[in-house]
Amino acid sequence: MTVKINLALQGGGAHGAFTWGVLDRLLQDEGIEVAAITGTSAGALNGAALKSGMVQGGRRGAREALDSLWQRMGAAGDMRFAHWLTQLDAVAWAGALEAMMPFSPLETMGQAISPYHYGPFYKNPLRDVVEQFCFDDVCAGAGPELFICATCVRTGKIRVFEGAEISTDAVLASACLPDLFQAVEIEDPKTGRMEAYWDGGFTGNPALFPLFREALPGDVVIVNINPLERDELPKTPQQIRNRVNEISFNSSLLRELRAISFVQRLLEDGTLAPGRMKQVRVHMIADDALMTQLSVATKLIPVPQILARLKAAGREAAERFLAGDRENLGVQSSVDLPAMFG
Repeated sequence: MTVKINLALQGGGAHGAFTWGVLDRLLQDEGIEVAAITGTSAGALNGAALKSGMVQGGRRGAREALDSLWQRMGAAGDMRFAHWLTQLDAVAWAGALEAMMPFSPLETMGQAISPYHYGPFYKNPLRDVVEQFCFDDVCAGAGPELFICATCVRTGKIRVFEGAEISTDAVLASACLPDLFQAVEIEDPKTGRMEAYWDGGFTGNPALFPLFREALPGDVVIVNINPLERDELPKTPQQIRNRVNEISFNSSLLRELRAISFVQRLLEDGTLAPGRMKQVRVHMIADDALMTQLSVATKLIPVPQILARLKAAGREAAERFLAGDRENLGVQSSVDLPAMFG
């Protein structure tokens, strides 16, 4: 029996290769059908790859498109630098410096230099990666519905791109960290005004509400990249900045999960009549033990060896989920939301 699910794909830079592994394994399970995907940043790239590949060649096409995406990511270089700087051996010397110094000089430089200082030399290093998607397939009516999240700089509100709105610029906007990349400008069709956008993780990492539509299934499988918990108190400047980043980019997801928990409780105790709100079943695939070992540096430098390790870890995490929680799909949540927020 086939069970339909929605996927919610977090952003996290090069750590999105973990999601690559998760999706690679889920696509091998013929009994699971992906009905919709919501994604932010790296999650948006993974979602676009899965959707376009699925339209072109089914499950095998989706897996091949994800492989191709991360091969391109592995060749993209250090995301902290404009394209012209990636010609330097950034991976080697950045890694050495960060290993030796309690606070990376590269992070200091990133805080002191705006991406607008590059002038005519500026080029978003992700543009070459994203432009290789076939957007006729990404925007097609066939295949899973796709929602991509970005943050409007002027209003601070989330914008969810879907259907024909999804473009190279929409995906780049979803992955636009403001201290690394120049804001991406896209016209708002409601106002005709050009709006600047930053990373969607500030307002939805990823946004779950697009998945609450009646026509979509009730199961939401969240692929979590940023650790929800860390036992150790961050003490070094790098550790503190890394944990602040994780908390910031988990906050919107936690707010939506808390709201889901509240609504489900009202449905269960009869306060809300059945049918008034959608019954949502929440599942999560993560590997916090691995992610707590990695730092923000590995999010920014997509070293092929680390990408391969993350893919393998994602496949293993998906395998554990299928072995332990697959039977909950279509039946009940495998995440205990009341315990999470109790």
